[in-house]
Amino acid sequence: MPNYREEVDTVLRALADPTRRAVVERLSKSPAVVSELLAPFSMALPSLLQHLRVLEDARVVTSSKQGRVRTVSLRPGALDVLHVWLGEQRTTAERQADRLGIHLARSTTKEI
Repeated sequence: MPNYREEVDTVLRALADPTRRAVVERLSKSPAVVSELLAPFSMALPSLLQHLRVLEDARVVTSSKQGRVRTVSLRPGALDVLHVWLGEQRTTAERQADRLGIHLARSTTKEI
């Protein structure tokens, strides 16, 4: 269990910065080269590389280099640990309301 909590903490710390969240949002569409990731930000390349290093250390992104071009990708399943953790934080009342909503939706569908 401690490893799980450490992983959640690491990913949350990595995503705490708005620049890193913007990079993850961009990478959710498709992999991108570093220069493409840098374009929307008014920062120097070394600053972006620091952000990418934090995301890589948190195992949120991966990168590969071919020649002088580095391509960055969102690691498949990287954010699953957050999904699981958030699901565990839902209250019993929320779960019951979800079940009621599913029941009502099924009842309405049967009537039609």
